[in-house]
Amino acid sequence: MAHQAHSYHMVDPSPWPIFGAAAALLTTSGLIMWFHYSSTTLLTMGLLSMLLVMLQWWRDVVRESTFQGHHTPTVQKGLRYGMILFITSEAFFFLGFFWAFFHSSLAPTPELGGQWPPTGVKPLNPLEVPLLNTAILLASGVTVTWAHHSITEGNRKQAIHALTLTILLGFYFTALQAMEYHEASFSIADSVYGSTFFVATGL
Repeated sequence: MAHQAHSYHMVDPSPWPIFGAAAALLTTSGLIMWFHYSSTTLLTMGLLSMLLVMLQWWRDVVRESTFQGHHTPTVQKGLRYGMILFITSEAFFFLGFFWAFFHSSLAPTPELGGQWPPTGVKPLNPLEVPLLNTAILLASGVTVTWAHHSITEGNRKQAIHALTLTILLGFYFTALQAMEYHEASFSIADSVYGSTFFVATGL
C-alpha cells in the first residue's frame, strides 16, 4: 500500500457490501417463500450467507485495526462519533413508537372504540412477565458492565464468566419474550395497540 500523508483510513475495495446486499435479498425472498409456501430452504440459505458475510467482513475490520494499524486515533474518534449517532438514532426510533402509543392512549379515536386499550384487546399484566423481563434486562446490563471492567483490568477469567452470564440472560429474556408473544390475546394486526406493542418490544 502506498504511503499516505494523512491519518484517515482509505478503505481498500471490498466484495462484502455487494455480497451482503445479495444475502439480504436472499433472506427477504426466503421470508416471502416461508410465509406463502412454508418452504424454509431459501431462508436458510439467506441466513447462512448473511452470517458468512458478517464473519468475513468483521474479520477484515479486525485485521485492519490490529495487524495493519489503520485505526489511528483520528479513525477511532470517527468510529466513536458514529456509534454515538447510531445510539441517538435508535433512541429517537423508540421515541417514535412510544409517541404513537401515548398519543393513541391519551386520545383514543372512535375507531378504537373511544377507549384504551381498544375494544376487544386484553392487555398483559405489567407486574408479571414484563416486570421479570425488565429485571433480566437490567441484570444483563450489570453483567456486561462487569465483563467490560474485567477486560479493561486484564482479568480474562472474570470476563468470560460475565459474558457467559450475559449471554444466558439474553437467551432467558428471548425465551420469556417468545412465551409472552405466544400467550398474548392480541396480535400485531389488532389496532394500534398491537402494532405499537409488538414493534416496540420486538426491537
